Amino acid sequence: MPSLFRVLLVSALFTSTQAAASKIPPVPPFKAIYASEWDAGIALKGEVERSLSSAPDGQWLFRTYASAFIASIDEKSTVTFNDSSVVPQKYHYKKLVLGKKREAKLAFNWPGMSVKNNVDDKPWKMEIPTNTQDKLSYQLQMRLDLKAGKKGPFNYKIADGGRLKEYDFKIIGSEKIQSPLGEFDTIKVEMDRGPKASRKTYIWYAPSLDYMIIKLKQIEGDGKVYALKLKSMETF
Repeated sequence: MPSLFRVLLVSALFTSTQAAASKIPPVPPFKAIYASEWDAGIALKGEVERSLSSAPDGQWLFRTYASAFIASIDEKSTVTFNDSSVVPQKYHYKKLVLGKKREAKLAFNWPGMSVKNNVDDKPWKMEIPTNTQDKLSYQLQMRLDLKAGKKGPFNYKIADGGRLKEYDFKIIGSEKIQSPLGEFDTIKVEMDRGPKASRKTYIWYAPSLDYMIIKLKQIEGDGKVYALKLKSMETF
């Protein structure tokens, strides 16, 4: 009986995931350009493009891309949607700095409730629970959670490094943010790493822009800063 139950459960999960692939996403496809400041061993300024666009087989590509003369970062999450849930299918991260490359690839197997990864040619595989996210897709999921009126705290299970990590966030208030698009009322969210954490991450979501991220800032323990602020956007 337990084995039959597992077969039925896996079948249901697979069917719902396949059905979700044909759905219109709960947020409109978009292309957004952000002014950026980031430190990849050397301080860089430039633009970052973030987008949600259609991919083959009814899937959707959520991407962040930044490049400069000596460095680039390309992060992609291929997802489907099951109502207001983000279901990651593939994740690809590639950073190139001064000729040195770091790369990570994940492939989610939802019928088997597992994920395979290859980080710098060091593969691993692990089992995952329902609603597991990757290191990019959780941002899209949090946008949907805020849009649904959820007040948090928010907890996301992230497949990373051969183990399941937990990202915790809390709403810490509201703030007006001035951007090239104008001034917006935002919901300010902080990643809760505990009282002794030296790394700080803040995300500002704008309800009037369908909860688009209007600003993101991460301060590393060594003082390096990664920051984005929305410059322009279009929806499709």
